[in-house]
Amino acid sequence: MKIDIQWKMVTISALLMIFVFIKTSFAQQKFDKAAFYDVMASGDMDAINTEINIVEDASLNNKEGYEGALLIRKAGFVTPAKKKLKYFKEGRIKLEMALIADSENTEFHFLRLTIEENAPKIVKYHADIEKDKLFVQTHFQNLSPSVKQAILNYCKKSKILHAEDFSVGS
Repeated sequence: MKIDIQWKMVTISALLMIFVFIKTSFAQQKFDKAAFYDVMASGDMDAINTEINIVEDASLNNKEGYEGALLIRKAGFVTPAKKKLKYFKEGRIKLEMALIADSENTEFHFLRLTIEENAPKIVKYHADIEKDKLFVQTHFQNLSPSVKQAILNYCKKSKILHAEDFSVGS
């Protein structure tokens, strides 16, 4: 009887260690900005949910801005309207709080601009488009290459941002 209990404890411990290892492996998927922007552009709900998990588990400064943008993107794909509004509001609050915490973060200004440009009029989230456009244009050269590329890719479908607004020399 004593051996049975010890065997069960060893088995349970081993299974628990395997579970923790697997969970840690998935949780440690590294946040990659290029992948983040690919997901934002894709409109793939599974990819959005996966990226939300990656951002939540990442040790990023001000990750709320990225989470907020992803939640707003997710809002565009869920039903019913009540759920859409819930995700949109939650995401908007996270993104705005990230901008309050770091008002000089060009990426968050760009994310807000993309959301404002595409948000339905009913949510009344359009007030900072011109301010964000100017901020992104002014600070574009200071961004990482993957973020610059995401902005230039967005310009192809934007009515607000245009590639010629940026000197792409660097």
